[in-house]
Amino acid sequence: MSELLQRVDKQIQNRRRLKRGGKILVAVSGGLDSVALLHLLHALAPKWRWRLVVAHFNHRLRGRSSDADEKLVRQAASAMNLPVVVESADVGRFAERSKLSIELAARKLRHEFFVRAAQKHGIRLVALAHHADDQVELFFLRLLRGTGGEGLAGMKWRSPSPVDSRVTLIRPLLHLTKAELREFARENKIRFRDDATNFSLNVLRNRIRNELLPLLRKKYQPALTSMVLRVMEIAGVEAEFAVAAARQWLKETGESSRPGQARTPRRGVPAFANLPVAIQRRVLQLRLAGLGVPADFALIEQLREVPGKSVSVSSNLSVARDEAGQVNLRSLVAPEFDASEQELKLSGKAGGADFGGIQLCWKFQRGISTGRGHRRAGSRGRSLGQTEFFDADKVGGRITVRHWRPGDRFRPIGAPSPVKLQDWFVNQKIPRARRHQLVVAAAESGEIFWIEGLRIGEHFKLVARTKRCLIWRWRRPK
Repeated sequence: MSELLQRVDKQIQNRRRLKRGGKILVAVSGGLDSVALLHLLHALAPKWRWRLVVAHFNHRLRGRSSDADEKLVRQAASAMNLPVVVESADVGRFAERSKLSIELAARKLRHEFFVRAAQKHGIRLVALAHHADDQVELFFLRLLRGTGGEGLAGMKWRSPSPVDSRVTLIRPLLHLTKAELREFARENKIRFRDDATNFSLNVLRNRIRNELLPLLRKKYQPALTSMVLRVMEIAGVEAEFAVAAARQWLKETGESSRPGQARTPRRGVPAFANLPVAIQRRVLQLRLAGLGVPADFALIEQLREVPGKSVSVSSNLSVARDEAGQVNLRSLVAPEFDASEQELKLSGKAGGADFGGIQLCWKFQRGISTGRGHRRAGSRGRSLGQTEFFDADKVGGRITVRHWRPGDRFRPIGAPSPVKLQDWFVNQKIPRARRHQLVVAAAESGEIFWIEGLRIGEHFKLVARTKRCLIWRWRRPK
């Protein structure tokens, strides 16, 4: 038995989660990681009396290359005399129809397939080939997105399927690096296929893998993998402790995390305001989950810092917490839409107007203004309030300033496509009352290019070809 195979075997023994004589569905894409996983589990199967079934999902994203992946997996399963389950789907079309990224669409369809394949063969365990390098990439991916301790803990050796909790995902290779798996494949002359899309820098994870991590290892921390895995372990354990402490506090106060269960706290139990901040956040997270409300950091902090403050979470619902930390849903009465509008003619060198309680002024400048075309709302202008910069020729000579209307769509800078303004306001946690007060500006084409104090339109940003810059300033007197 090779040294690497012994390490995998030891991990399985230490976990004590894989039953002797059980059935395992092995997810195999055809790449190095999953093919190595299949060979390792197949080598250990006689000892543990496992019955393996191979599962392959053809994403149909790379044409003949995707079909070649499928062919390799079928050949590997046949050589090991293992049953194989294969399905395919047009992930690209599904992503477009569902308005999901290719990565999220592929993950959703893939996990749904795993559950179907597992149920078909009466299997409860699905083995995935995630390894230590995947953990490090996930750490930085989530760090850049601002996740908390639970997210930074990364993937667990064992976790429920996101599609069906009755199916369990296992990751026997989390303690191994990509380099170790590649050496194992080389020594054992194992055939696998490289996915060229793993090198596309259009995907953030690939940029982390191919640009950020090599730089960090070369210039800052050669032992980056072991260091990050240690941080993930610490973050995970501490996050678990905070959740356990929050659940214990809820229990001691005589309530569950579900709404409407609050009772008089027992003597000696600290009040919500006296709990450590980490426990307060977990209590609110649990209570929001009990209400079926997705809880991000911004929402939790708004509730935690100001009792009684109502925070919008959907088009007709808000949440608020009381002094005891209890969270309650509130129905919202929709404010009336303001139909007022004003057409402005952007002629001459500069101009100004008042609308909706704010003062507006603008001027034109040749070329790109001082290289600040991507400044966000909130920057201070030299003469009047806040400032943004737009491509004047794309905005046009006549614009309309008005308030938000039903059905409005907007493409924020950096977004791949337009979204409903209603949905965007919800995602940005803009209170309903404020949405109806905000002033928006529509270009001559009718497309919204500016939302007061929030974002500019992607189509109207300054680019290298911009010939005239519209300098747009506004101020809402206090």
